[in-house]
Amino acid sequence: MNYSDNVGVVFVNEGAENNGFNFNELKEYARKLNKVTSIWDIQEILQKGKKWIISEIKEKNINKLVIAGIEPGFYKTFLANVMLECGNNPEKVYLASFSEYAATTKNDIDKAKTIIACAVYNADYEKIVDFGENSVNTNTLVIGGGIAGIQASLEIAASKNKVYLVEKSGTIGGHMAMFDKTFPTLDCAACILTPKMVEVGQNPYIELMTYSEVLEVNGEPGNYQVKILKKARRVDLAKCIGCGQCAEKCPTRTPSEFDAGTKLRKAIYIPFPQAVPNKYLIDEKVCTYVQTGKCGICVKFCPVPGCINLDEKDKIVEITVGNIIVAIGYKVFDARKIEQYGYGKYPEVITSLELERLINASGPTGGKIARRVQDKKGFWIFSPDEIYEPKSIAIIHCIGSRDENYNKYCSKVCCMYSLKLAHLLKEKLHDSEVTEYYIDMRAFGKGYEEFYNRIKNEGVNIVRGKAAKVEKIGNDLIVRAEDIENGKIIEQKVDLVVLAVGLEASEDAKKIAQILGISVDENGFFNEFNNISEPVDTHKGGIYVAGLCQGPKDIPDSVAQASAAAARVLQSIAKQKINNRKQNFSISEVEAKIFNA
Repeated sequence: MNYSDNVGVVFVNEGAENNGFNFNELKEYARKLNKVTSIWDIQEILQKGKKWIISEIKEKNINKLVIAGIEPGFYKTFLANVMLECGNNPEKVYLASFSEYAATTKNDIDKAKTIIACAVYNADYEKIVDFGENSVNTNTLVIGGGIAGIQASLEIAASKNKVYLVEKSGTIGGHMAMFDKTFPTLDCAACILTPKMVEVGQNPYIELMTYSEVLEVNGEPGNYQVKILKKARRVDLAKCIGCGQCAEKCPTRTPSEFDAGTKLRKAIYIPFPQAVPNKYLIDEKVCTYVQTGKCGICVKFCPVPGCINLDEKDKIVEITVGNIIVAIGYKVFDARKIEQYGYGKYPEVITSLELERLINASGPTGGKIARRVQDKKGFWIFSPDEIYEPKSIAIIHCIGSRDENYNKYCSKVCCMYSLKLAHLLKEKLHDSEVTEYYIDMRAFGKGYEEFYNRIKNEGVNIVRGKAAKVEKIGNDLIVRAEDIENGKIIEQKVDLVVLAVGLEASEDAKKIAQILGISVDENGFFNEFNNISEPVDTHKGGIYVAGLCQGPKDIPDSVAQASAAAARVLQSIAKQKINNRKQNFSISEVEAKIFNA
């Protein structure tokens, strides 16, 4: 610890007010730290001016500044120049960045205090919150069977170490299995994903637990005891031959999750033709027998005796693992929330995910555009009997993203997948007019800018301007939008509107965070330990995050992050030791380490 410094602490409050963050408590804590002689707010400094803060620093003989806040780096250059004009070393301006270590909510006060104390006393935060090492069990739990969970599982299993892959739905594959093509190469999504899915199903080191959920996690890093609920599939995986006679005779229908509700499936079903495992299961929520005790038609027509057990019960399985990777994915924004775009009101307004299924050859209409119609039971579906060719199509970007009323953040992939959808529409409907309405084009990845330019050259209209409203006047669907570059308002008559919905944290994220004892940010995405140097680690040793559950990203970044998380696991197995880092610690625990450093 360096006691030769006289330290001034500057607090930057921006970005924390809405999270219940208590800066007054932090200021009182900082005042009590030895050698902290002054506390200021950045707004006070900016209002009173540079001359005032220079005189303050000189008067109190301050030779070190700590800037503390959610995003303190914005003011470092200004305060470094202030220190230089005071005759001090400008390098002695340190950042106590709460966001760097995901200390941004009212529950993170002790963590924020620790960050401040470390900056004041030149202590390494990452070492201070390291509470030693534990021995490690070589088994690993991966939660979530999308592309990130699949990649992480295969990486770890390649080292001949046991992996438990838990997926809450009846198959692995996640959202990527729903896509037709991937940007910017327009490669077949299924051609990339399904071989990996099959490899997971056949790998002797991976125990695949679909239709299952994590209920409870106890223990410490390196030795976690996990309780898993294996929900009753009511179909024996070993006996089912996948003939489909049960589903053919089943009288109950419900919207298909895999097809984004564009078509119906039966109560007994395989999620999609390439599912892994490729076996049937029964949806207890809609099965007539489970709900009423009547029916059982599927049992009568199943050719394999004892394959279907409608009275099967859920089971709880207990396992012990040393590491846990969380890869539970995401959900898409509910377009019904933004009423002015007419989703749920006008059948001709659809979401990007619904269009993904429509243009997919394995989708409900064989890859052709169809009208949304209401069936006899009131379900809105896309019928192969309603195929048509819309002459004018509008794709509206940023639905639920970059919006102060919904989600302020950028979902990263919407611009690129909208361009991809425009290409696929032009490919199928050569004479149709396709218009994209965007705020800013976020073409950030390798080959993305080139893809954007390619789509522009294919005859797609790219309009910079936010669409304000979609309404129906008579039989005409009208999109009202601004054209910023030409300085005018547009009213476009279209046959089809596609809403490019943003990405949100999974509905299970908060529950999983509570079970694991880790944290989520203000948007519901999992917090990493350090968003720059340790983007897959969490504040709890042995628990890692990968893919979209950590924040919006594209498929390549999800795969890369999954491989990084797997590398962390393999590192601990190779060392036979794991960091005993804690998510929750008392300030007294870390103060003892700081003051004895």
